[in-house]
Amino acid sequence: MLSRHLVLTASALGLTLAAASPAAFAADDAADFPSKPLQFLVAAGAGGGTDNFARTIKPLLEEAMDTRVTVINLPSASGALAHQRTANGDADGHTLDFASSTLVTSLAAGQNPTGLDQLTPVARMQSDVMTLIVDPDKYADFDAFMEHAKANPGEVIIGGTHAASPDRMAFLSFRDATGLDINFIPYDEEGSVAANVMGGNIDGLFGEISSVLSYMESGEMMPILVFAEDRLGNFPDIPTTVENGWDLTDGNERGIFVHADTPDAIVEKLETTLKGVYDSETYQEYEERVNLHYREGWLGSDAYREKLEQNLELYTRLLENN
Repeated sequence: MLSRHLVLTASALGLTLAAASPAAFAADDAADFPSKPLQFLVAAGAGGGTDNFARTIKPLLEEAMDTRVTVINLPSASGALAHQRTANGDADGHTLDFASSTLVTSLAAGQNPTGLDQLTPVARMQSDVMTLIVDPDKYADFDAFMEHAKANPGEVIIGGTHAASPDRMAFLSFRDATGLDINFIPYDEEGSVAANVMGGNIDGLFGEISSVLSYMESGEMMPILVFAEDRLGNFPDIPTTVENGWDLTDGNERGIFVHADTPDAIVEKLETTLKGVYDSETYQEYEERVNLHYREGWLGSDAYREKLEQNLELYTRLLENN
């Protein structure tokens, strides 16, 4: 009888321990999540692509998770402050870091103290198409640009936002693929880059089509090359990098991160909810309206981490060879 009693006691103890396991606690946390309002830390200033992305997600996530969201813009140091606050805050999933590719480009340049090991990517939701943009009065098309660049080595100047931006990574990737002898000048603001292209002080810029739509309508600037496999549906006359023989399709990506130690169950709940937001008619209409629909934006947590690590390796190599 004593032996039977010990076996039953041990079994009961095992069940108790199993019920109290970290996995069980994590599942309980996810069931109650969110238990308070969410906070979006936007690693960019108001009005830009990343800010618009976060503010588009805000009401959709509020409805999907029955909660409230506060958006805080933290553009300082290429968004590094947002990443630091996320990595140093509570690991409970209530603080979400909205970031662009600047997270990894600044990391490659040694300008971001928050490593990929300090954050958990929840999802990538945008993969913007990078383009080479010029004044059409100066270069009628991409052939004219290439002819001038080849005939005038060292004289063509491309502008972009700061030295560790996705703009500059696009420039370095383009120069690496084409072998052109061209130069890059960083500016503090996108507006300054555009003004210098239109003023004739520089030859072009790398950026997303969505950022220059108004200039395209007025005829002041025009994309002449897209970093893509296929020509864009709304801009069928613009050639691509791939059709020119260059394996160059990188663009500016935007995604969402949380503290590295956030329980897996909470990360999974956020990922699943955001996938529902991404697939919604409201979000898809937004993407099409701002020309973000040309390339599949969605990557789940694991796939996004793998892509970030690949990008970090690429950008580090480009900067080392610069």
